[in-house]
Order: sequence, then C-alpha cells, then structure tokens
Amino acid sequence: MASTVGESVTTSPPTPAQIARPGRAGGNPWRRPWAMEGFTWLYILWTIVPIAIAVLFSFNKGASQATWQGFSTKWYIGRGVTSVLHNPSLHQAVIQTLVLAVLTTVICVPIGVGFAIGIDRWRSRTANGLNIVMIFSFVIPELLLAVALFLLVTQALTFIRLGTPAEVAGLVVWNISWPAIIVRARLVSIGRSYEEAACDLGASRLGAIWRVLVPMLLPAIFASAVLVFASTVDDFVIVEQLSSTSNTQPMSVVIYSNVHAGLSGPALNALATIMLFISLVAALIGFIGYRWMSRGERTKGGTEALTGIAGI
Repeated sequence: MASTVGESVTTSPPTPAQIARPGRAGGNPWRRPWAMEGFTWLYILWTIVPIAIAVLFSFNKGASQATWQGFSTKWYIGRGVTSVLHNPSLHQAVIQTLVLAVLTTVICVPIGVGFAIGIDRWRSRTANGLNIVMIFSFVIPELLLAVALFLLVTQALTFIRLGTPAEVAGLVVWNISWPAIIVRARLVSIGRSYEEAACDLGASRLGAIWRVLVPMLLPAIFASAVLVFASTVDDFVIVEQLSSTSNTQPMSVVIYSNVHAGLSGPALNALATIMLFISLVAALIGFIGYRWMSRGERTKGGTEALTGIAGI
C-alpha cells in the first residue's frame, strides 16, 4: 500500500495464490507449457508409431501388411527366397551397407582428425577461412553434391569406377565434417598446455601429438567414428547416384527402389528393421563408449569450443 507524498513507498508482498497463477504478478507463464509439451508428444507419436508398426509387421507370420497373423521370423531367416537371409538381393544389400560403413569410417576418421589438428595448429587467416570447409557438408544440399560427384566420376575421374569405389569416395567427402568438427571442439577444450609440457620434457612435436594429444582425443575420435558409421548406414542420395548395379546398392536404395515400384512386403520391413537395428546399436555403443572414455572429466563450456572452431 502506497504512503503519502514524501514518505517511502512500500508495497505488500504477493500472496501465494498470486505466485501460483500464471500471468499474474509474480507468476511464471512458462511454468507449465502445456502446448509445447503436447506438441512434443505428438511429434514423438508421429515419428515412432509408423516405425513401430513397420517393425511389428516384419515379424508377421503372413504376408499381410494390415492384419496380424501371428509371430514369426520367417522374413529374416526363413527358408526360401522371401527372407532376407536367402534372398540374394536383400542379403547383398545388408553386406554392401556394412562394407560401405566400415570403409567410409576407416578412411574418413583419420583424414578428419588430421584435418582438425592441422587447422587448430595452423595460425593464419587462411586457417580461419578453412574452418568453413569443415561445415561444407552441412551447408551444401546432398543431392547437389551427389550429382556433382556423379559427373566428376563419369567425366573426369574415370579411374574411380561407379559402384563401391565411387560410393566410398562420395561418402568420405560427405561425412568428413563429423570427425573434423568433433575433434576440433575437443582440441579447443583441451588447449595446448599438455602438448607444450611434453615438448618441454624433451618430446618432439610429432611425439607429443602421438603420445599426449591423440590419447586425449580418443573420446572425440570414437564418437566421430560412430557418427560416420551411423550416417553411412542411413545414407541414400549419394549411394543411389554412385551405385552401378544391384550388387552395389545398400539397404536404403533397395528399400526405396522396391517400395517405389510397388513391391513392398514384410521382407522389406525386415530389411528396414535390420538397418534401424544397426543404427541404434551403433548409437548405443557410441554413447556408452564415450561416457566410459570421458569418465571423470569436467567438460568446459561449449561456447569456448564453438567460438574457437568459428575462428572468433
């Protein structure tokens, strides 16, 4: 209650009822965001329910996609050409996907780690400009890159044959940003003090990097390898453009081609479930491995790492 002129102004504190009511004095209108919470659950249902239905009918005993006829694994390992195990095209698609994922990870991660270390240690305006290259795949549309790589392979770099070699080269170009950005952020958070201390104790520059820096980068290297692997398993645009025959088509291309041609069925649901399972296992291994490798650490704020990457 306000006093007369010349005296101090006093106000009574808000009551608990006023505090509890959103939109009133002292209330918090964001205390219970019902709309955002409902939209989140709607998004989760919209995303997960169709996937769950597809996975469920991959275990359907019959060929129906609408009527549940009992549980069976015949579409995975059953005898005959209808199962993933015995169908040559579906079986080859699983093998081709794993081959592309492993080769891309083995090639892409060392190049990305070396690129990140080089950019971090190279102090010049050119190095700051090359930071843009690390986010190249996040900026350019994947379809545009796929078409450009197809024209490059077929018109200029003809020694790179369409199929597995071209697919691996394209996937390396597309995914190299993952290890570069993740390792670069780790380098910014680590700093240069450990490497300089090793050099003061008599280690060479290369020895300090190999014996001191690389072991400290292992969590980031492992995480980037898992991301590259999972991203390769799910990729469609690049491998679709650079594949040559059905023997070089991974699971994503085989699923799309058959569904687009109207040849859907429980066997394709089983193939999609295998692809989903591989991605989920890779993500789980990455999460557990990163938590175990970085146990006991206190990470610095992400702002410092991001500003260092951006060259600010």
